[in-house]
Amino acid sequence: MQSSLNKTQDKPLECPVPHKQRGKITLWFKRMGVIGFFFFLIKGLLWLIVPYLIAKGML
Repeated sequence: MQSSLNKTQDKPLECPVPHKQRGKITLWFKRMGVIGFFFFLIKGLLWLIVPYLIAKGML
């Protein structure tokens, strides 16, 4: 009696994404990371600057 676990161990693990597309996906994630970093950096700075300007009466 073989379990289904033994059947999956017979095949080597393979990535479901073809090799040519992996570079595109990696590049996309890197771009989104850089864009996301700058988005949240600017958003955070605005959360500090806008209340300061309102408190000083400049806005």
